[in-house]
Amino acid sequence: MFTTKLRQSLLPLMISLLLSGAAGAVDDVEKSLFLVNESGRVVAVNAETGQFFDLVLSAKERIRGRYVASRVAILITNQRFAGVGAYPSGWSSMRRKASEEVISAEAVDYSALIVTSDRILTFNGKTGAWSEKRR
Repeated sequence: MFTTKLRQSLLPLMISLLLSGAAGAVDDVEKSLFLVNESGRVVAVNAETGQFFDLVLSAKERIRGRYVASRVAILITNQRFAGVGAYPSGWSSMRRKASEEVISAEAVDYSALIVTSDRILTFNGKTGAWSEKRR
């Protein structure tokens, strides 16, 4: 049995825990973007809008990395960096520089980041735009 004072002291803690759990649920981004590898191409599938977008690979182009989050995906090939976002959908690419090495890459929710030996690149899944900064 809890005493009245104990209940009153636990009440703010319980409310805080409930509110923090509810806030976390609101911030969750539902997964709607998927990639399918096919011969000579990668298909981006936007399950929310029902759209399909092909990224055709050149004859000598090889996928070196693939990062998929809830609403953004990026591919790293030996020739370029390609990103696709949930809005607006469609692929957007940036050419790789000669001898540019990828140090790290990640994709989370609507955003992606690639760090190379020469640049820091970001891809925004909401706008479909790449940004870069020289290192």
